[in-house]
Amino acid sequence: MNAPTLSLCTSFVVGVAAGAGFVLFYDANRSCLRRRATGITPLRQHSFSAPKEQSSVTAAVNDEIVAEQFTRNVQFFGIEAQKKVADAFVVVIGLGGVGSHCAHMLLRSGVSNLRLVDFDLVSVSSLNRHALATRNDVGTSKAECLKSHFEKIYPEAQIEAKVMLYERSREELLLGGHPDFVVDCIDNVETKVDLLAACVRRNIQVIACGGAGAKCDPTRIRLVDIAESAVDPLARAVRHRLKREYRIETGIWVLLSTEKPKCDLVSVESSDSMLTDYQILPNFRIRTIPVFGALPAIFGMACAAHVVTHLAGQTFDPEPVLRMQKKQFETQLDRLRDREDARGSQSSSVAVDVELSSIVSFTQDIVYLVKDVWHARSARAQTPLQSKGMWRNTSGLCLTRWDPSRPACLDNLVLLTLDEADEHDAQVWGTMNNSTTQENGLKALVNL
Repeated sequence: MNAPTLSLCTSFVVGVAAGAGFVLFYDANRSCLRRRATGITPLRQHSFSAPKEQSSVTAAVNDEIVAEQFTRNVQFFGIEAQKKVADAFVVVIGLGGVGSHCAHMLLRSGVSNLRLVDFDLVSVSSLNRHALATRNDVGTSKAECLKSHFEKIYPEAQIEAKVMLYERSREELLLGGHPDFVVDCIDNVETKVDLLAACVRRNIQVIACGGAGAKCDPTRIRLVDIAESAVDPLARAVRHRLKREYRIETGIWVLLSTEKPKCDLVSVESSDSMLTDYQILPNFRIRTIPVFGALPAIFGMACAAHVVTHLAGQTFDPEPVLRMQKKQFETQLDRLRDREDARGSQSSSVAVDVELSSIVSFTQDIVYLVKDVWHARSARAQTPLQSKGMWRNTSGLCLTRWDPSRPACLDNLVLLTLDEADEHDAQVWGTMNNSTTQENGLKALVNL
């Protein structure tokens, strides 16, 4: 190599090194300025309480790189809430399309102590829906595969991989250590039921996933109490078994899709005597379910959102799963108008100076009240958020004013049965004090 060429190469290398140094300096300086502008203090300046016997996690989150990695979480939840997320211990059982995405997002959200459980291996056919597996991972256990990738994403986290099937005899091994949350991503009914029953018995928060296979509509995904799981075949079977074998009817969150499956199980072309050769374990299905990979990913992300918001103490209120016909809402509007008209001159004495039609003027206002606010159930119902069916019967319900001194507007209407509404009106019309003494429980629920 001649001297001019050598000089040119040397200059190029020096220039690249200088440029890289400038980029690193600029990025670090920009991050610092961004934190100052947003008022966010790096996590390393806050003390984290150590999670259960994992003091190394506390030391890790005080690191500046880790602090920067979760800055956006702190901006969203606040520092104290993010501490709770970082200190949490979560168990994810079932690491296929749903479970791998859920565990992946839990890690990226800052959960620093994860136990990953699955007996199965990564296959070529599972690459269309697995969160992180590559062709190089085919043949390795799903649990170890995730652990390997997780160590590159968040090396300070404590990841425990358990290559085994959940069974009753392994309850202590897999649920021990006082986990803050368990995510059930199992697709076998019997195993799923045993796990959920164990979580209820141990008083561990748990979320169960319904079937994500053979579906493609993300707008149909809902988070419901298990009592409302009538629409999903897997969740419905689990609900029946939990009730029959463990007397558990409610209190477990279930993520499911209200969409009807687009296709059937794929049949195995073989004689009946050879079908067991395709079975991984006894009592597990032999035929495969067609899967569009986007849906398991969305299921997993939704599970992670539920878990992280609970850990942070900032839960959301899921949209109810129910269907009603337009005629039902129109009937409720007509009944409300009839009740207001029946009061006649008495209603004018409490300063209702605007026609009802100008206050609750559109059917969509009634839809909001009946469906979204009261979930098509009486406000006095013992379990207002639970119903085993999607269709709701509102023939015996009506809207009435909570406070008779205020107009019949959106924030002053309560849904009750016809008899309850008559009783309520008889008690409160003319004086709200009588209601506060006789209906304190209902008043707390309405909270208007």
